[in-house]
Amino acid sequence: MDFKLVSKYKPAGDQPKAIAELVKGLRSGLARQTLLGVTGSGKTFTIANVIAQEQRPTLVIAHNKTLAAQLCQEFREFFPNHAVEYFVSYYDYYQPEAYLPRTDTFIEKDAQINEEIDRLRHAVTQALLSRRDVIIVASVSCIYGLGSPVEYEKSGMRLMVRDKISRTELLRRLVAMQFTRTTVDLKRGHFRAQGDVIELMPMNEEVLYRLSLTKGIIDEILLLDPVTRERREVLRDMMIFPAKHFMTAEGERERAITDIERELKTQLAIFEKEGKLLEYERLSRRTKYDIEMMRNIGFCSGIENYSRHFDGRSRGEAPYTLMDYFPKDFLTIIDESHVTLPQIGGMFAGDQARKNTLVEHGFRLPSARDNRPLQFDEFVQKIGQAVFVSATPGPYEAATSDQVVEQIIRPTGLVDPETMVMPIVSFPAVDGEAPSLQGYAGQIGDLIVRIEQRVSVGERALVTTLTKKMAEDLTDYLKEKKIKVAYLHSDVETLDRISVLTDLRRGVYDVVVGVNLLREGLDLPEVSLIGILDADKEGFLRSATSLIQTIGRAARNVNGQVILYADVMTGSLKKAIAETDRRRAIQVAHNIAHNITPETITKKISDIRAELMGDRTAATKKILRIEMTASPQELREVIAEKKGEMQDAAANLLFETAGLLRDEITVLEAELAQKEAVSKRVNRRK
Repeated sequence: MDFKLVSKYKPAGDQPKAIAELVKGLRSGLARQTLLGVTGSGKTFTIANVIAQEQRPTLVIAHNKTLAAQLCQEFREFFPNHAVEYFVSYYDYYQPEAYLPRTDTFIEKDAQINEEIDRLRHAVTQALLSRRDVIIVASVSCIYGLGSPVEYEKSGMRLMVRDKISRTELLRRLVAMQFTRTTVDLKRGHFRAQGDVIELMPMNEEVLYRLSLTKGIIDEILLLDPVTRERREVLRDMMIFPAKHFMTAEGERERAITDIERELKTQLAIFEKEGKLLEYERLSRRTKYDIEMMRNIGFCSGIENYSRHFDGRSRGEAPYTLMDYFPKDFLTIIDESHVTLPQIGGMFAGDQARKNTLVEHGFRLPSARDNRPLQFDEFVQKIGQAVFVSATPGPYEAATSDQVVEQIIRPTGLVDPETMVMPIVSFPAVDGEAPSLQGYAGQIGDLIVRIEQRVSVGERALVTTLTKKMAEDLTDYLKEKKIKVAYLHSDVETLDRISVLTDLRRGVYDVVVGVNLLREGLDLPEVSLIGILDADKEGFLRSATSLIQTIGRAARNVNGQVILYADVMTGSLKKAIAETDRRRAIQVAHNIAHNITPETITKKISDIRAELMGDRTAATKKILRIEMTASPQELREVIAEKKGEMQDAAANLLFETAGLLRDEITVLEAELAQKEAVSKRVNRRK
C-alpha cells in the first residue's frame, strides 16, 4: 500500500517550505540533511509529510523509550492504515554480566523480559519482511545485535490450504522454529496438537491459528479469538515466522561449536603461556559446560556471547541489527539528534570496557567482544539517507549535513520569548538563610518580584537551578514568601512530576522549580516566565544547547519572557541569546508582513496524569474497595477483565496504564487467594 497521511491540518508556517526542501534534497541524493525546527513548529507533522511524499520504509530513532512511544502514537494517528511499529529494548530490568577485579566480584547476568515489548519487536521484523508501507519508531537499542534477517526469513514457513504436509513434519518444523509445545492454554510462541488439529499463537499478535489436516493435506486454516475461541476469519494461507530472532540453519550448530572449541583451545594456550592458571581453569570449565548445553538442548545461558560463531561472522565484523531488516532504500530520521547521536556514539566503548575485563579474567572467550552494539562508523554506513531533527543541532550535524532546512515560523504565529540578562548581585548571608541560597539574594529577590507580577495576571513561571538541594531550599524560601510553589528533580517519581505540572496549569501552583525541566515534553501554555539562575556557570545544564531548549519552554505564551541571571557573558550565553534573537526577528518580520497577531495557545486543562493513565489513578483505591466486597467468582471475572484491559493498554503503548493495571491485578489476585482460603476452611469445618 502507498502511504496516505490522515490529518485535519494542512502544512502552515514554515512547514510547506521545509517539506519541499527536504523532499528535493532526498530526491537529489543528499545523504544527510538537518531539519532545524524550533519548539512548537510541528516537526513530526513535517516528517510525516516527507514520508508520505517519499513512499519509503522509514526508521525513526529516538533517545529513550518514552519519547519513542510518543512519536509512535503520533505517526499512528497520521498513518492509521499502515504498519507503524515500536522497537525498544524488551528488558524491564537488565543487569549485564560483569567482573570487578578490585573486589574479585563476579556479577551474573540478570534480566526480566517484558513479554508485550517482545511481541512488538517481532511485529516489527515481520512487518519489514512482508510489506513496504512500514514506519518503525525505535530507541537507540536498534544498534544492538538482533540475529541474521536472512536466516530469520528462511526459517519462516508459508502454509496454504491444500498443501501436502504430514502432521509429524509440521510439528518438527514448528519445533525447529523454536515454538514450544504445550497441552494447556496457548501463549505466544507455543503450539498445541490434538490429533490432526494443530493450534498455535504467533509471536507478533494475540490470536490463534487452527490448522486441520486430513490424510496429510491442510484442508482448513482458521483465525480464532484467543479468549472466546470464536471464528474471526477463514484463511487461504498463512505465514509463520520463528519464535526467536536468533536462528541458525540446520547443520550450522555443529560447525559453530567446532569453531568455539578451536577458539577455546587457542585462548587456553595463551593463559597457560602467561601462567594464568585460575583464568585457564575458569574459562575451560565454563565454556565446556556451555558447549555441552548447546549440543544437548541447543541453548545455554549467555549464548549471545557466541553469536559470531553462529552467524558465521569474521572477527570484528559488525553484528546484524534492525537496520539489516530494512530494504536498501529506507529512510532514517534521527529525532532530537543533538542527544540521540552522542548516545549512539558512546555505547560501543562502554560495552567493550566491560567485555574486555571478562575476557582478560577468563569469564568469556575473546569472541564475546563481537556480541556488541554497532560502532558509530558502522551505524553511519548502515542508515543510508538520513534527516536529523532538532531545535539545537550538534556539531556532528553541522559538519556532515549537505543541507540545513530551517523551520522557524510556527503555524500559530507565536514568536520565541524575549530574553533578558540580569546581574546576580551577591549579598552577604543573613541569619536563617539556607546555605545553598547564601550569596544569591540579588537574583532571587529580583525573581520574586517578577513572579508576583506574572501571578497577578494569572500566568505561571518556571525556575531552573543547578542542584537538587538549591531547588528544594528555594522552594521552601518561596513558600515563606506566600508563593504557591513545588519542585521537580530526579528523586521525584515520574507520575508525581506529571501531577505537579498539571497542578501548575490549574493554578494549584504558580511556580515550579527544577534542575532540568527539558525532559517533561509537555505543553505548558500558561507559563510566561522562565528564570534561569546562575546562567553563567558553564556546563551541561548551562550549555548553549540546554539554554536554547529551556528558553523554548516559554514559546507557547504570547507574553513569554526568559530572565538569565549572570554576571559574566559566557560563550554559551552569547550563542543562546544570539540564536534566540535571530529566530525571534524572523518570526516577528513574518507576522508583520502577513498581518498575523499571535495568541497564546489555548489548551484544555485536563489531568495530564489521567490522560496518560486512562483516568485510573484517582479512582483506583475506590474501585478496589468496591471489588473487595465481591464474591470469588466476581473477582475472577474482574481479574479477567482487567487482564484484557492491560493487554489493550500495552498494545497501544500505554505502558504506565498497563503497569497500574498489573498492580491492581496483583492486589485482586491476593484478595481472591485469601477468600478462597477462607472458603476452604469453612468447608472443612462443615
